[in-house]
Amino acid sequence: MGDSPNIILLHGNDEYAIAGHIERLCAGLGDTSTAGMNIARFDGRAALDFEALNTAVNAVPFLAPGRVAVLMHPSAAFASAEAHRKMIELLEGAPPTTTLVLAETDELRRDHWLLKWAVSRAETGTSQAGPKVSVHVYNLPKRWEVPRWIESEAKKQGGTIEPGAAARLAEMVGEDTRIAAQELAKLLTYANFERPVTLADVEKVSILSAQGNVFELVDALGTGDGRKAQKVLHQLLEDEEAFELWGMIIRQFRLLLQAREMLDENATAAQVQKELGLHEFVAGKITTQARRFSMPALESIYHRLLEIDEGAKTSQVPLDLALDTLVVELTSTQTR
Repeated sequence: MGDSPNIILLHGNDEYAIAGHIERLCAGLGDTSTAGMNIARFDGRAALDFEALNTAVNAVPFLAPGRVAVLMHPSAAFASAEAHRKMIELLEGAPPTTTLVLAETDELRRDHWLLKWAVSRAETGTSQAGPKVSVHVYNLPKRWEVPRWIESEAKKQGGTIEPGAAARLAEMVGEDTRIAAQELAKLLTYANFERPVTLADVEKVSILSAQGNVFELVDALGTGDGRKAQKVLHQLLEDEEAFELWGMIIRQFRLLLQAREMLDENATAAQVQKELGLHEFVAGKITTQARRFSMPALESIYHRLLEIDEGAKTSQVPLDLALDTLVVELTSTQTR
């Protein structure tokens, strides 16, 4: 595929940015009618078929200038020294017509075997035979960086957003870039891409109402009201995409964990607001809800959320079904 790198290592905790990089590479294959036949995807957390990966990497492109093979979480599939050797051998022999993407959704340590190999290869450039390699780190913006990120993302999507509106949206979404991008798409469409998105637009169109319903859902979970929790959940699933809602629920319980820890150290609601960078209303709700759960209960719930997250991303269980099951679990057992 020309002089472009054909081995690309992506790592960091910004899954949205990593997914975007991969999507752009796949879009570069051209005609969508044949592109799908030249794209192969694998996940190292599942039972990886190495021979299938090898075949995908070394196959000849079909009616296209090249192929793209994506391996998510390669570290999970290649854990031993012998497996490292086997994988590096595959990488060294990768043909220039295939772009092999290796993606880790955590930032790799400097001494990680795959990062060390990729950096070494990237630094040698074209001075030796073999694949051309590039390394990209994608980490979530810090909380204070999110408004600037939102302004930049708005321009990428073909519109603009006022600084005050970006700051308000940042309060709503936290560091979740995927939800921020989805909300921006709705807001820019509402503004018809003809004017900057305003603070009034954000208050009217964005996820504030959905966030309020998430508070209501957590309230029901905190009191063990299974019937109400199921009703609110189903209403949310009718109004929101499952993965968008899922991101909001995970963020809510992450904030509850942080707030509970601060409350156990005698922090006030104002201190919780300042430390977590929340809007006054949100901080008040989070503080009230955190008092309804013990720290062990919140830790147990958050661990369960991470299990569901992994299952959903590996297509083990549909996310809406997993959410239904979670509500039943949390309202039928003593989690508080």
